[in-house]
Amino acid sequence: MRINRYIAASTSLSRRAADQAIAAARVRVNGNIPSTGQSVADGDEVTLDGQVVQPPVESQTIMLNKPVGYVVSRDGQGSPTIYELLPAVYQHLNPVGRLDKNSSGLLLLTSDGKLAQELTHPSYKKEKVYEIALHKPLEPLHRQMISDHGIKLDDGVSQLQLERLTEGDDKQWRVRMHEGRNRQIRRTFNSLGYEVLTLHRTQFGEYSLKGIAPQEIKLLKHS
Repeated sequence: MRINRYIAASTSLSRRAADQAIAAARVRVNGNIPSTGQSVADGDEVTLDGQVVQPPVESQTIMLNKPVGYVVSRDGQGSPTIYELLPAVYQHLNPVGRLDKNSSGLLLLTSDGKLAQELTHPSYKKEKVYEIALHKPLEPLHRQMISDHGIKLDDGVSQLQLERLTEGDDKQWRVRMHEGRNRQIRRTFNSLGYEVLTLHRTQFGEYSLKGIAPQEIKLLKHS
């Protein structure tokens, strides 16, 4: 990055004012007076009036359509991880929440700590939407129990909103929830004698998986 752009990005100065500061010898790069068109390299120390300045750190957020079979971790302990699907430029990003190895769908990764907090902290009540398939039809009583009263699990009551994906098909459901406890959907149905065969997340807060193919990555934020 050229020195005048670097100064402008790091301070309240305009590009023109940055040029003037450089010309007035108010700027140093590694202790030396830079030339007007000099570039700033990684690791260079830039000062203005003796104070170190640097541009704000860029934040990135991506959305990955996670396939089944990948763990959301840097260490898969023998299993492939989502980081094997990411280009090097995104390897530093951290996942927002989790999807287990046998689940698929929308996974957000970000370097923006504030965004991660807003998406995961219970006080923000961000809705998550999943599509699931059960090994047998869901009984009406069990549907009412899950939706109206909730199911008591070891870590608290689990209450989910359910709607059929296809009219008359009681094996496939759309699940809406505002929590994000470990394997909560699977544990809720398992406690009533159902096996969740597939679990696919389609929405997380305002972010939707619509139009994104399996294993595809979409850059959402770069600022």
